Amino acid sequence: MTHSASAMPLESRASGPLNGRVRVPGDKSISHRALILGALSVGESRISGLLEGEDVLNTAKAMRALGAKVERRGDFVWKVDGVGVGGFAQPHNALDFGNSGTGCRLVMGAVAGCPITAVFDGDASLRSRPMRRILDPLELMGARTGETGEGGRLPVTLSGARYPVPITYRTPVASAQIKSAVLLAGLSAPGVTTVIEQEASRDHTELMLKHFGADIVSAREGTHGRRITLTGEPELHGADIVVPADPSSAAFPIVAALIVEGSDIALSDVMTNPLRTGLFTTLREMGASIEEGEVRGDAGEPMAQLRVRASRLRGVEVPPERAPSMIDEYLVLAVAAAFAEGTTIMRGLRELRVKESDRLAATADMLRVNGVEAEIAGDDLIVEGRGHVPGGGLVGTHMDHRIAMSALVMGLAADKPVKVDDTAFIATSFPDFIPMMRALGAELS
Repeated sequence: MTHSASAMPLESRASGPLNGRVRVPGDKSISHRALILGALSVGESRISGLLEGEDVLNTAKAMRALGAKVERRGDFVWKVDGVGVGGFAQPHNALDFGNSGTGCRLVMGAVAGCPITAVFDGDASLRSRPMRRILDPLELMGARTGETGEGGRLPVTLSGARYPVPITYRTPVASAQIKSAVLLAGLSAPGVTTVIEQEASRDHTELMLKHFGADIVSAREGTHGRRITLTGEPELHGADIVVPADPSSAAFPIVAALIVEGSDIALSDVMTNPLRTGLFTTLREMGASIEEGEVRGDAGEPMAQLRVRASRLRGVEVPPERAPSMIDEYLVLAVAAAFAEGTTIMRGLRELRVKESDRLAATADMLRVNGVEAEIAGDDLIVEGRGHVPGGGLVGTHMDHRIAMSALVMGLAADKPVKVDDTAFIATSFPDFIPMMRALGAELS
């Protein structure tokens, strides 16, 4: 299956200058974690600016199914009345996470510390994604895995530990999802749970756990790694959170403004956590004009206004250690690389192979079908920029929202229109992407 049952094809064409000020949706990673930690806290949490995409809404449904009270108030404010650490109730039905690997894997961690059994499921895309990397450490902590799909994939029946065991776990890859699952399970374990990363992944879980009252310490480990220690059995207290704008979503209008001649746009409240801004660093190295305004913060997360103007880009080499800080942005970076002058080499992209689709292969296909020379060498992607893109291709999205948005951005400056076979899945992370881009001046129909 390569597209949704009710496919929504779309075409993007060369556009005039993009102009305007926008706020992209709330950060998806923060939104998932705010709902989960609100549900694991005692008292009320108020969440402003929550991303109301399908992925996050499925996490909200899961929290309700596990016993928390979750409701939307007016003006994008959500209220969560939690059940406390270890307080989840037995769900009556399977927890369906749709397309969301983040929601599914983090909730697995939270459930693993509770004496209940839950069935985790999702759509066809999520059912194809690996889960053993999450289940293995959770089993070390006392959780038990029952029936699973082939290769430990969804649907998965998971029974939480009655007496969770704290562990010291060294993650096999740089993955915030693995780290977060272990830490969430560790909330219910007496003693200290430790996660060691060879390369630091995004630290949203650590920052938010501290915001809710957990005793958690993060320290440098080696050259690029981190050692995170969590003291179990805290009483988390409800907290208020303002969700910053998602830098992964901001990536699409940013690259669009850089490649469409004459563009000048502003984006409000974009998260500038250094573990999430690898794309901004890379684009600036390529010659991009991205100006950052005054930085403010909430719940430990910095945010700022960005001003982006059309720029002449040049090819660069992106080091592998930068991958954790921009793993979701390589698709749209490849679009920027196609419009740059010279060769761009993106190294160490193996994690792209196990996302919503094989994003490494899909990105190369997206470029090639539109006349761009692209090569995969091991886990590296090499793009030959010529300063323009011929376009004229039909891009298969493979039920992947980021492929769809990246292809539509490409078409805004390509010589010929770019067609996308299905845009339905954009709603999982960026429900207003198409109207927002049209409001900036993008030609999408």
